[in-house]
Amino acid sequence: MVRIIAVLALVIPGIISAFGIKLMRDAMFQDIYPIFFHVVVQFIFGLVFFIGGIAFIGGFIIYRDRKNAYKAIEEKQKDS
Repeated sequence: MVRIIAVLALVIPGIISAFGIKLMRDAMFQDIYPIFFHVVVQFIFGLVFFIGGIAFIGGFIIYRDRKNAYKAIEEKQKDS
């Protein structure tokens, strides 16, 4: 059950960041959603969704790695 919650904690921000990419792409091609009144506003919301989703995923991974004392690159030990 805990793993399902962890996967959902990563999938939902991933979907939000993918939607942010879609909003930015649509703003670049002048395809405006009715809720946004200007292309720039739509692009800014897309950028916020994208950066927020990626930041949440990155923070989740960093928190998990620090909690488990995982080091991606082992430090070289000096032979004295």
